[in-house]
Amino acid sequence: MQNISIRSFKLSLIATTIGAAIAMASSPVVAQQAMQPMKIERGTILTQPGVFGVFTMFKLRPDWNKVPAMERKGAAEEVKKLIEKHKDNVLVDLYLTRGLETNSDFFFRINAYDLAKAQTFMREFRSTTVGKNADVFETLVGVTKPLNYISKDKSPGLNAGLSSATYSGPAPRYVIVIPVKKNAEWWNMSPEDRLKEMEVHTAPTLAYLVNVKRKLYHSTGLDDTDFITYFETDDLTAFNNLMLSLAQVKENKFHVRWGSPTTLGTIHSPEDVIKALAD
Repeated sequence: MQNISIRSFKLSLIATTIGAAIAMASSPVVAQQAMQPMKIERGTILTQPGVFGVFTMFKLRPDWNKVPAMERKGAAEEVKKLIEKHKDNVLVDLYLTRGLETNSDFFFRINAYDLAKAQTFMREFRSTTVGKNADVFETLVGVTKPLNYISKDKSPGLNAGLSSATYSGPAPRYVIVIPVKKNAEWWNMSPEDRLKEMEVHTAPTLAYLVNVKRKLYHSTGLDDTDFITYFETDDLTAFNNLMLSLAQVKENKFHVRWGSPTTLGTIHSPEDVIKALAD
């Protein structure tokens, strides 16, 4: 009888352990952690939903020019080491806006599976030589999501157009970030009516997918805007025409913010951005 009891206890323990493992695996948080790669891979993180994006625009203080030249030149290596330190937690892009923007000299785009990891990186950046000599002009936070409207099931024709178009222009040299906020009328429309508006919005953009790359981050509830639209291109004239085509669709009437600010910069390695600012 004692052997039977011990065997029953062991079977019960095994069943409980398996049940707990299944429950943990089905948890969205645990499932996301399980899918998260041990090391950030650029080609993967930039194509996945559920990735946080943090955009932080900085303006250098006048005192930056008083920092000894050797310290300014060493700032590039300092930032390079910081990026290396956090490479398993965040993907760091740094862009140069000096000469093109009034309110900023450079800005970061940080992509991370865990928003706290992006926060940690930016906090440590503020302790670097260049970070101590710069003020934040703007911060935008969003998260990537699957297509809400132009999906395979809701709008198969336009979805096929989006999927088949491939960027074929020269390597992009320019980056543009435009925050967008919709009004209450937009959010109180039926999903079907919003879908119709987005189909009209999407149709004229298809012609520009060959020379303008774009990426969307959702910000409602995370920031004081609804979307962060991110673009890369080597053809600013084509980008200008794309924006004109979007300004002429009815969906534009539901915007209460489009830009303000619009941030235009050039694409370089992070090290080269800091070197340019050190000159």
